[in-house]
Amino acid sequence: MAYFFQYLIYGLQLGSVYALLALGYTMVYGIVGMINFAHGDFLMIGALGTYFIARAFEGFQVNSAFPMLIVGIIIIVAMVGTGAIATGVEAIAYRPLRNKPRMIALITAVGVSMFLENFPRALPFIGPNPRSFPTLFRGKSLNVFGATITTTQIIMILLAVITMLLLYLVVNRTKIGSQMRAVSMDKDAASLMGININRVISITFFIGGALAAVSGICYASAYPQVDVYMGSWLGNMSFVSAVLGGIGDIRGAMLGGFILGIAQIFATAINSTFGYAVGFIILIVILLVRPAGIMGKLVVEKV
Repeated sequence: MAYFFQYLIYGLQLGSVYALLALGYTMVYGIVGMINFAHGDFLMIGALGTYFIARAFEGFQVNSAFPMLIVGIIIIVAMVGTGAIATGVEAIAYRPLRNKPRMIALITAVGVSMFLENFPRALPFIGPNPRSFPTLFRGKSLNVFGATITTTQIIMILLAVITMLLLYLVVNRTKIGSQMRAVSMDKDAASLMGININRVISITFFIGGALAAVSGICYASAYPQVDVYMGSWLGNMSFVSAVLGGIGDIRGAMLGGFILGIAQIFATAINSTFGYAVGFIILIVILLVRPAGIMGKLVVEKV
C-alpha cells in the first residue's frame, strides 16, 4: 500500500506539470481555434529563463535554497517574460494567418516550435548541453501512509489546483473572461459589439505563456535539469492531456493532466518502456467512447 501512495504522489507531481501546460493549449484552442504546437517550448523558455534569472540572485542563496521573497520575484519575472514572448509569437507568426486555412497555421506552429528549440541552441551562452537547475524551494519530507512527499511536490500540486481555480474564475467571473468567451463563440459578432479581438487573443497567449513558465519551473524543480528540447516531449504529453480531458475546457485540461500523469507513473513502475505509450493508449480508448474528450462537448457546425 505504501508503494501505491508513493506512485500516486509521483503521478500527481507529473500530472500537475501536464495540467498547467495543458491549460495553455486548451485556452488558445478554445478562443482562437488553433493548435499551438509551439506551446511546449514556452515551458522550456520559462525554465531556462528562470535558470539565468536565478544565477543573478546567487549571492542571496541561504543553505542552498533561495529565500521565498527572491523565489517569488524570480517566478514572476519568468512568467512575465515568457508571457511576453508568447504574445510576440502570436503577433508576428500567427496573427497574419488568422483568417487563413487552419492547416497553414498548424504548419506555422510546427515551424515556430523548431525555431524556438534550435535558435537558443545556437546561442553561445545557452548551447545544447543540459544545465543543472538551481534549488528554489527548501526541501522537507513528510511521511503519509508510508509514502514520502516533499514540500516541492506539495507546492507543485497545490499550485496547479490553485491556478486552475483562479483561471476558471477569471474566465467566468471577470470582464476579460466574458470577452474571451464571446470571442470563442463568434469573433465577428464580438468585434461588432466593440470587443478588441487582437487584445483578447494577446492576453490569452500571455496567460498561456505564463502558465507554461510555471509548469517549466515546477518540472525543473522536481527533475533539476534543463535543456532546449525539454519542452518537446512535455508539450506532446500535455497536448494529449488537453485532448483527453476535452480540449477547450479548463476543467478537462486539469483532469486530463492528472489522469495522464498518474497513468504514466504506474505504467512505468510496471515496465519502464510502457510509460510513454500508455498516454496514447488511454487517449485512443477515451476518444473511441467520447470523441470530444472526457469533459468536452461535440459541436455541430452549420454550413
